[in-house]
Amino acid sequence: MIDLYAYATPNGRKPVILLEELGLPYGVHKIDIGKGDQFSQDFLAISPNNKIPAIVDRDNGLSVFESGAILLYLAEKYGKFLPTDLAAKTKVVAWLMFQMASVGPMFGQLGHFRNAAPEKIDYAIARYEQEDLRLLGVLNRQLENNEFVVGDYSIADMALYPWIAAATTPHLQLSLDDFPDVQRWLHTVGDRPAVQIGMKIFTPDFSSQYAKVL
Repeated sequence: MIDLYAYATPNGRKPVILLEELGLPYGVHKIDIGKGDQFSQDFLAISPNNKIPAIVDRDNGLSVFESGAILLYLAEKYGKFLPTDLAAKTKVVAWLMFQMASVGPMFGQLGHFRNAAPEKIDYAIARYEQEDLRLLGVLNRQLENNEFVVGDYSIADMALYPWIAAATTPHLQLSLDDFPDVQRWLHTVGDRPAVQIGMKIFTPDFSSQYAKVL
């Protein structure tokens, strides 16, 4: 049994997608970052960086924080969505790190300066918009000859999907017109039932045979 501590953000949705794909029973604890739940001492004991998501594996008492580490841990433990061949595995991990190190932080910065900064800074908005479009171009080139990001559907796709799906929302206001393979990939991954469930976490439409909201 996995206890998941999360919120309805791209990073919070990523482990839900994997847990649904694996068909594992899991408990969901809502950590409302708008109310500061992430700064509680109980959550700090699980997530030393005070950020969601985090999990506790009841099988062994292990807690794992950082969304990429959670995806790697679960994929390794259950032997799915991560190749065992070293070369293939390394490629998946590289694209997972592409999301963790580039897509997530850069999309997050654009969202911040568009919506949360106390003053509008045109330079910052333009800088992060340009970088996000560049990253979308990197992903589009990778997808030109690949149905999924690397070979078969993997944790790299699960990590990237919630962030890329947010690109055209009012929060980010990015256009995908120049990235047809990204658009095709979004439809392919988005049609998966586990992805659809994961994207609805903490909404009234969330329904899962595996999850118990605690």
